[in-house]
Amino acid sequence: MRTKDDTKKQLVRQKAIEIIVKDGLEGFTINKLAKACGISVGTPYVYYKDKDDLIVKIVLEEGAKMEAAMNMDFDPEAGLEEGLRIQWRNRFNYMMENPGLGQFFDQISNSSYHQQFLKMFNDDSAGFLANFKKNMGRFIEVNVERGEMDALPIDVYWSIAFGPLYTLMRFHQQGRSITGAPFEIKEELIWSAFDRVIKSLKN
Repeated sequence: MRTKDDTKKQLVRQKAIEIIVKDGLEGFTINKLAKACGISVGTPYVYYKDKDDLIVKIVLEEGAKMEAAMNMDFDPEAGLEEGLRIQWRNRFNYMMENPGLGQFFDQISNSSYHQQFLKMFNDDSAGFLANFKKNMGRFIEVNVERGEMDALPIDVYWSIAFGPLYTLMRFHQQGRSITGAPFEIKEELIWSAFDRVIKSLKN
């Protein structure tokens, strides 16, 4: 029986993310993963039952890390501008520090795995992103109660609150703007967009 090596397991996870970002889920195979890692085809099975198990566990583990980053210094009782600013800062820092993971999660969101994780997210007993969901729900609730913002369908709120940030970060990851010109994110662009988001949401 092969012994488990944490360093090798981390290599397997990292290369899996890189391959999925580069080639998509349809281009991801255990053979390709083993070759990228310089290991035997059997080695990933020391850590994971199969390809699906590997992908699901990466999403759960990275989702937990992302949740911790999003919740850092965030008080769900905070005022609208203060709380949303912390959320933007946390998301911006996370995406800058983990550039490939945004694209990895995009791949998951556009795959058959999406419904599986959506079901887990909506099932309170599953615990998937539970603190994030609770904090954001409370943040919206208290700011509507205070009259700082109107009650909105969650999809509308999300699009207004975070859509500009994610669009700018996507331009940054692609290295080009909507016009095709070279693009690199700058702090002043982020906070300029943030100011307009606050004007759109705040009463």
